[in-house]
Amino acid sequence: MNDSSWGSPPHAGSRAGYWGPADQGPVQGAAPAGPAYDAPEAQQTRPMPIVPDVRAHGGNQDDDRGAARMGGPLFHDENHGNAPYGGEPHGLAAHGDDTPTAQPHAAAPQNPEPMPDAPHPATAPPPKKSAGRDLGAAIGVGVGLGVVIVASLFVVKAVFIGVIAVAVVVGLWELTSRLQERKGIKAPLVPLAVGGAAMVVAGYVRGPEGAWVAMALTALAVLVWRMTEPPEGYLKDVTAGVFAAFYVPFLATFVALMLTAEDGAFRVMTFLLLTVVSDTGAYAVGWRFGRTKLAPRISPGKTREGLLGAVSFAMAAGALCMQFLIDDGRWWQGLVLGFAVAASATLGDLGESMIKRDLGIKDMGTLLPGHGGIMDRLDSLLPTAPVVWLLLVLFVGSG
Repeated sequence: MNDSSWGSPPHAGSRAGYWGPADQGPVQGAAPAGPAYDAPEAQQTRPMPIVPDVRAHGGNQDDDRGAARMGGPLFHDENHGNAPYGGEPHGLAAHGDDTPTAQPHAAAPQNPEPMPDAPHPATAPPPKKSAGRDLGAAIGVGVGLGVVIVASLFVVKAVFIGVIAVAVVVGLWELTSRLQERKGIKAPLVPLAVGGAAMVVAGYVRGPEGAWVAMALTALAVLVWRMTEPPEGYLKDVTAGVFAAFYVPFLATFVALMLTAEDGAFRVMTFLLLTVVSDTGAYAVGWRFGRTKLAPRISPGKTREGLLGAVSFAMAAGALCMQFLIDDGRWWQGLVLGFAVAASATLGDLGESMIKRDLGIKDMGTLLPGHGGIMDRLDSLLPTAPVVWLLLVLFVGSG
């Protein structure tokens, strides 16, 4: 706060009597005798007595206002910080003597150091916005992942299926580890990892029917595997296991289903591009123009302006992708697809934010510098995959 808000410091002439009676002259506040002080003019110009903040030395200082302030060299920093003009407080001795003395004509220091004024709240510069992460590392890791995905997607489809399976297993490991660390929930990882990888492969080889069968067998394996341990906590462990099987590998299976079409590589590329563009638009617009919180109790960083940016960017990208990448696609279908992707990606991001807030963590892992864990990158992709698959089937068929 600016010092001026507390009033101007007393001038040299008003220091007398600040800490007690002056060495010379009448006691401040007493009415001196004499005809000069009986004149009305003198009464009108009589100065207002200064009420000291610290009681005069020698009085009873152990009342309800607390004990007397200690002095001496040990407390110089404290006294120095409270003194106007940057020197010793008015009336205190200069060498640690805590006896208050009257200094009616004390001179100001020769070269006083000016006290820096704190910026007024109305004029203080707004805090700089920050991305909250290492942006350079995030961009580098994102580009590296993009190269791996694109290379495997357009060279050998089977390799891309392997990339999906690895991402699913790592995501399951992160999720089950955080559940056990923060909540004591022991979802069995072995049947989840084996069943999750099999689910992705079955979806690519046998279609939706294969994915559903693999999902059912994985849930059954979770129930049986957990029977080898004591019954305490059985219900919560198997519930978490079935949830993890559905949330990570089953939703990821829809990416494998897109790949089975003749233009499957371009369908997957459309799905990835629209999700990334939606996230980028939300970040860019929200960081620059975001003011109104979207869901402050779930994710305080998300704004309604960011959501509008996500929708706008995704719809524009969807129109281009449907017109130039998808066989028999139309630009207006891309507008619908982009809007749906922006909505599902945002809901997926909020859903994982809800899980992390319940667990009391910021990221699911630390595997990817600048991003967190694998699950922190899959949060918007997983719920978007079935939405894109379904709309592409409705617009242009299963291929």
